[in-house]
Formats: sequence, structure tokens, C-alpha cells
Amino acid sequence: MIPRFDARAFSGITAAMRDAFDRDGVLVLDGLIRPEECDRLKARMMELVDCFDPAAHRSVFSSTSRQHDQDAYFLESGHETRFFFEEEAFDADDKLTAPKHLALNKVGHAMHDTDPVFSAFARQDAFRLAATGLGHQDPLLLQSMYIFKQPRIGGEVVCHQDGTYLRTEPESCLGFWVAVEDATVENGCLWGIPGGHKTGGLRSAFYRAETGVHTWHETLDDTPFDEDLKAPLEAPKGTVLVFGGLFPHLSSANRSDRSRHAYTLHTIDRSAHYPADNWLRRPDHLPLKGFDI
Repeated sequence: MIPRFDARAFSGITAAMRDAFDRDGVLVLDGLIRPEECDRLKARMMELVDCFDPAAHRSVFSSTSRQHDQDAYFLESGHETRFFFEEEAFDADDKLTAPKHLALNKVGHAMHDTDPVFSAFARQDAFRLAATGLGHQDPLLLQSMYIFKQPRIGGEVVCHQDGTYLRTEPESCLGFWVAVEDATVENGCLWGIPGGHKTGGLRSAFYRAETGVHTWHETLDDTPFDEDLKAPLEAPKGTVLVFGGLFPHLSSANRSDRSRHAYTLHTIDRSAHYPADNWLRRPDHLPLKGFDI
């Protein structure tokens, strides 16, 4: 059983929280974010979607087909706010089957730097205290995403480790997954493998060529994840799941009639080397920033 911590009066990582994180690979912080903060973030995202023209870009994100891997619109989004559709959002004639608000898979990957509302949310003291309390000496905000997990068409996310896509040497990736809406088994909550971060290391790495949009995966360890040990990480609105880059996690498709909005923020430690062949890159004139800007 993965322990849960009441974080409504959070003031930093306790010894019990650190022990749970080290043992399980994930920390469950219930009530860390107030409901009104979730509502404000969701409202701002709806404003951004209102301004998005779906005729301009039809990029699809899917962890099963991986068609976005060679998509310049996706690969050049490390310093932008860009919009990606669900795989099932289009019919046989390539027409949207739902309004854009109900067809998007996610928005990413730099709202924490491009939008004042998302910047304030990402740079709140709770995240800073959690990052430093879990070992970051000088955290940098690397990536953020708003994930919709749409009713009936919200796509499956296969078991993976975030360190595959956000590699540092040594490994320092830390993910903050915020339940903007209630996340349940029925509407596609995360599942994780407790202790899976200690078995086998990083299974694969995702690389991008120095120029162009050519990418490839490399298998580092072909030991399969032991998904028989997976546990649901149901998260009421305002709960934050914190996990490292080696923690194996996944989510099922959402076939319910309720969405499962979530926000994710990934940080790395400034002292760790961020290889140039990572897919997510920033122009030299827009370097990564910390919690203070």
C-alpha cells in the first residue's frame, strides 16, 4: 500500500515523506493544491485553447503509435506553448469528431515560462520545498504539460520512465503530477510500480539528432516492467504525485464520460549534465530558469 500524506498545511518534506519516496519511488501529497488554484489553472488553459486555431496545426500525441516522434511542431516545443490532439480525435476523413476543447491530448512544454498564470503556479513555494527536500540543490524547471485525458477518447499511456525522455547525468529528473480534476480508476488515473525505480535502472533512452527532427529510441535494459505489481494512484482534485525519473508509471485509456485534467512539471538539478541529444531543447537565448525569475 502506497502511503498518502495530508499536505494541506505543507511546510516541507518530512522524514516519513522522504522514506516513502525512497522506498516506493513516488510521494502522494493530498490537498497540496487548493481547489481554487486548480480551477484558476483550468480556466487559464481554456482561455489558451480558445485562442488556438486547430486548422493551423494538427499534431497528434500518442504513446502507442509514437507518430509525434518525427514531428517538428512537437520536437521544437521546448520553449513554446503548443497543442496536441488525441489520436481518436479525427475521423476517417481527418475531421475533428469533437470541439477542440474535447479533442486535445495535451498542451506543452513551456507554459511555466511563456504564461504568467502557469509561471506563478509552477513556481509556488510548495514545489520548491518539495524539490529541495527530495534532493535538488538548485532545481531548474525543464518541462510542463497540461493533460486533458478526454472523456471516451483519452489515450492510453504505456508504462515508461520519465528519465527516458528527460535524461541527466547523474539522473535528477523529478516530476510533479497535479490532479486538476479528480483522477480515478474509471477515468484513467496514473498507476505506478512501487519500488520499480530500484529494479533494472533506466530501461530505454530517447535521442534526437543534432540537426533536423530525426529521433530514435535505444533499449538499455530489456527487462520488462513488472506490471503485475502496479498500484492505482487515484488522486482527488488538488493531490500532487511526486516521482523520480526512474519510477515506472502508466495510465489506461479514458472510456468514461468524465475528463481527467492534470498538470505536470518536471525539474532537474542544475549540477547535473543535460545531454545535448535530449529531444527537448531550448535556444541559447532562452535558458532554463529556476523557481526564482
